[in-house]
Amino acid sequence: MRSGFVSILGRPNAGKSTLLNALVGEKVAIVTSKPQTTRNRITGVVEVPAVKGRRPAAQIVFVDTPGVHKPGTQLDRRMMQEVYDALETRDIVILLVDASREVQLDEEPAGPADPAEPTAGPTAEPATEPAPQPTPPKADWRSEDEFIFGLIQKLDCPVFLVVNKIDLIRREQLLPLIARLMKRFPFAEVFPISARKKDGLERLVEKLVETLPEGQRYFPPEQYTDQPERFLVAELIRERILMETGEEVPYAAAVVIERFEEPAAQEPKKTPKKPRMLKGGVEAPATLPVTHIGAVIYCEREGQKAILIGHGGVKLKAIGTSARKEIESLLGTRVYLELHVIVEPGWRESRGFIDTLDWRKQLEDMAERQAKDTAE
Repeated sequence: MRSGFVSILGRPNAGKSTLLNALVGEKVAIVTSKPQTTRNRITGVVEVPAVKGRRPAAQIVFVDTPGVHKPGTQLDRRMMQEVYDALETRDIVILLVDASREVQLDEEPAGPADPAEPTAGPTAEPATEPAPQPTPPKADWRSEDEFIFGLIQKLDCPVFLVVNKIDLIRREQLLPLIARLMKRFPFAEVFPISARKKDGLERLVEKLVETLPEGQRYFPPEQYTDQPERFLVAELIRERILMETGEEVPYAAAVVIERFEEPAAQEPKKTPKKPRMLKGGVEAPATLPVTHIGAVIYCEREGQKAILIGHGGVKLKAIGTSARKEIESLLGTRVYLELHVIVEPGWRESRGFIDTLDWRKQLEDMAERQAKDTAE
């Protein structure tokens, strides 16, 4: 069996989340037309069955990263740190390029972004002590494309060039773009694809399996992400905020799940009731249990709060209604969703507040509280 980690790197709006969802076959990352939608590393797990005489079984762990962008706030710097962390542990890197957008590269290859920047990639021998967290480089941001090429020049693993959105350009535009990018870096493989139409993904997966090392599964076969349901729910709510509001509010909004009450398990009745029949002899669907969720939407200013709530609460109701439908599809239950909006001035510059948004940190805090409650 083959297994390994594949990090997906690219500019904002290159279609990384769309690609991840298409590969996994589940919605593990929210998708909008706004840049910087992805704020965290998002893992999607793909089980590839063996084909006799053609390929071995494999488990590919894809890691979607925030779009590479010039950081302007503490939140942006945290998002870029997520990129560096994803490049620390990987077997293959996919550089995803939007074919419909002009690539901003110098005619001559640029030098290293910064000598102090940590080299991404595992060392040959395991360290006896945890390695210190890398410090984001003081890079030359002539363009985000130049910066990305500075990153991949330091990698010691295969880098696949994946050119996305080929359905949006003319065929004669594709080859010159690929030739230009190949001049800048010796990519191991090149794949033109359309993630939205799932065109070209099968060839990509085949080559990934062929390139990955022998190994064991990192996750159970039925698991398709490492994200807890609480985080997925928070992201679905944030997706609706991105889609329902204008340019300013989405980037100043954060969602935290404060209450997540799953329905109690019910023992099956010894004598089940006769199903209720609808007109035409159709059996009425069974009533699903209810999950109670309370979420807080944080913003930075009172004006943003007013936009999120809307006149008479209309906007907040629209966000909640559309998010609830997505959450019900995710959980397979009915959902009672309560949303509240709180102003947290300047939260994007608060490292402490940003840390509380990390679902890994949230799980650690929950475990500590549960241990404390048990001890008492």
